[in-house]
Amino acid sequence: MISFEPKELETPKLHSYLLSAVAPRPIAFASTIDDNGNPNLSPFSFFNVFSANPPILIFSPARRVRGNTTKHTLENVELTKEVVINVVNYNLVHQASLSSTEYAEGVNEFEKAGLTMLKSDLVKPFRVAESPVQMECKVKEIIKLGTEGGAGNLVICEVVKIHIDDAVLNEEGGIDQNKLDLVSRAGGSYYSRSKTGFFEIPKPLSSLGIGVDGLPESVKGSRILTGNDLGMLGNVEALPPQHIIEAFVKAHNISTLTLEEKHKKAQVFLNEGNVEHAFCVLLA
Repeated sequence: MISFEPKELETPKLHSYLLSAVAPRPIAFASTIDDNGNPNLSPFSFFNVFSANPPILIFSPARRVRGNTTKHTLENVELTKEVVINVVNYNLVHQASLSSTEYAEGVNEFEKAGLTMLKSDLVKPFRVAESPVQMECKVKEIIKLGTEGGAGNLVICEVVKIHIDDAVLNEEGGIDQNKLDLVSRAGGSYYSRSKTGFFEIPKPLSSLGIGVDGLPESVKGSRILTGNDLGMLGNVEALPPQHIIEAFVKAHNISTLTLEEKHKKAQVFLNEGNVEHAFCVLLA
């Protein structure tokens, strides 16, 4: 057994140990707006429910380990004192992952992730229409845990309105966990699906994905591809070069397929994790 005091480790190493050891963690898909009304959306796995009366959720947008800067979400809740917490289920986990990309200030992560902004009833930030449970919150307090990179900021939120999709309810009106199909975060690039266990999604933080809004219209408007499919496609930094597409088409005789057939074939490649081949089919 290895043993050490936290101060003996560099912050990135300690951060890695903590996130791998304390897992799986539920995900707060936090929607905020800045003081100019620009929407922001980002997932946080330092999150849980801490009280039912009053109904209190707490999430923590930590200071970045690299650069010791703060996230737009923290800056927004400090200004507006409002947030919507949307739960993340398996159907939108790739889009949630894509939204964690560190896009520039003012970039709308709803659009980048291909998600729908839904007007809230009691707060200004938008809800994520695709999320099966959306909780409008007023920020009661923000507790800063430090000033160095990696320091958390506890955002204490009181739920003022809850929205639950009928599709995840059982006959008694309660939430059916199998229908809800939540996902959670673990260490590195690992997630856990409540129904089946661990799976892996490449982390987008080291690259800047083109976003769902950067995909061709024929792909964005597909009746075959799911939100998860679009999230995987939007996570690439650039489309494959034309010579790669042409070589793939020549080798696989894609040109004879209908648009629907292309999308179905691309979906098979995406299910296998082969995003480049999926793009080659879609762009043929």
